[in-house]
Parts: sequence; C-alpha cells; structure tokens
Amino acid sequence: MKCKDLISIAELTPSDIEEIFSVTRELKEWHSKGYDEKCLSGKTLGMIFEKSSMRTRVSFEVAMVQLGGHPIYLTQNDINLGKRETVKDGARVLSRYVDGIVIRTFSQEVIQELARYATVPVINALSDYLHPCQALSDLYTIQEKFGAYTNIKIVFIGDGNNVARSLAQISAKLGIPFHIASPKGYELTSDFTSQVKQMTDRSDILHLYQDPKEAAENANILYTDTWVSMGQEAEAQIRKQAFKGFQINSDLLKVAKDDVKVMHCLPAHRGEEITDEVIDGQHSIVYDQAENRLHLEKALLKLLLRR
Repeated sequence: MKCKDLISIAELTPSDIEEIFSVTRELKEWHSKGYDEKCLSGKTLGMIFEKSSMRTRVSFEVAMVQLGGHPIYLTQNDINLGKRETVKDGARVLSRYVDGIVIRTFSQEVIQELARYATVPVINALSDYLHPCQALSDLYTIQEKFGAYTNIKIVFIGDGNNVARSLAQISAKLGIPFHIASPKGYELTSDFTSQVKQMTDRSDILHLYQDPKEAAENANILYTDTWVSMGQEAEAQIRKQAFKGFQINSDLLKVAKDDVKVMHCLPAHRGEEITDEVIDGQHSIVYDQAENRLHLEKALLKLLLRR
C-alpha cells in the first residue's frame, strides 16, 4: 500500500486493493492452522469510537491482539475531538503515544483532519459518509466465494448510504459494474456518482434503479443494509414508509441467479430490509462476510503499522 492512511477507497489503487486481499488471504489461512503472525508486537493502536459498535470494535481489538499488539479503546467521553480540544491537537498528541489510530465517528471531515495532522496511520472505521473497511471485506468475501470478479453482478437494495458509497467506489476501482435500487430521495447523489465514474475507464460502472426487481434480475450478489442508520432515529417512521418494497425476501431471490449470495453488513433489522428466511437461508453469506472483517482488518494493520 502506498497510502499512509485508509480514509477512503478513492485513494487506493487496484494494486493496493489486491495487496490487501493477498495479505488477508494469507493471514486467514495461517489463523485457520492455529498460527497468528506477531508482526505488531510492541505496537499500540488507539481506537476512537464516537459511535458505538460491536463488530468494528471487537474485530479491530481481536485483530490487534492476534498480531501481538495492544488496542486502547477511547470513547467520545474520553476524547471528544473538536470540542474538548481541537482535532489537530488530538492528532498530534495521540501520534506521540500510539502507532496507529482507528476512528469510528459521524463526520468524514473529522477523519480527514485527524489524518492530516497525525504522523501515524489513521484508519476510517466508519463515518456517516463512507465505510471503507466494510466494502473491502465485502469484496474480499465475494472473491473468496466466486474465485474472481469477472461477470459478477453486484446489486445493492436500499439506501445510498456510507456502505453503498464505499461499495460503489471499490467496484469502480476493480472495474465491476455496481447496481443499486433505492427509493426516490434516497439515491446516490449526482455529485457522488460523477466522482465514482472518474475512478474508472468503464462507461457502465454504475446502474441506478427505483425498482428492486428490475435491479435484482440475474444478480450474483444481493446486498442490503438497515433502512435507519445510527443518528437517523428521528427519521425512522418516514424511512420505513419510503423503503417499503425494498426488502430482500424469497420473492426477490426468484429473479436473481439460482446460486445468488445474500450479504448484509449487520446489524440486521429482521423483517424490515431482510427476512429471517433469507438471512438464515442457504443463500446467505452474511456471517462469512462478518468474519472476514477480522482478517481484512488484520491485513490493514499489518500493512500500515509495520512501516
């Protein structure tokens, strides 16, 4: 990886992504054989969590421990970046203490400012705008299941949110057409889609729909996320009404490929964006996808913190 940080997939090259996947594959294989490379022995990771999480916190903490390092969990009450002290000062001080910083927060701008002033690697573990670690893990999982990206149709059903944006970015970087069905008013914005199209030479990289069944036709991957993300609770009823019909269920699977795989970044609101029958069914790779967050993040930590 040529980048100092992982802030956005837009900053990665296809070769960077393939390197991340190669190291992920290697570390996962070693782990399955009972061996974890202690390449980060003596290293410390600061983990700033202004948004709570189960998967992100546990996967990064376990990743750091398995690589021989030590994670430090810091909540908003501990740091309160931009309020208790400036992001600039926090970045400079933390850089004197730790070897890397993971941050899960609301504002993408805070992450960018933190990386600008930190002298150690900064990893975006989620913002309201992007979720690069999730998208990297997802595409690694797709490669693991299908063996290649060639002729894979990826269809996202739901909100044009942080996960959808990062999936669109990585699809563009790897030359994979990305299909997304969203209700009116919740689509990927025109500014964002213009930026994505500039990341690739392909003219067919993005396909936007308002009909989930039209989007899902012959899909290899059906992907969804919650209709109401953290921080959007006040909009819950409006969103649930808008997203009616944008559910991955047995009827939607019928228009996809017979061997379609179903993905969800979790947590799932069962009965809303996805049914029990589907998430627990034979097409689901949701828990393989969740496990791969650990192995992918180990690869990121190894590549960024060993420098």
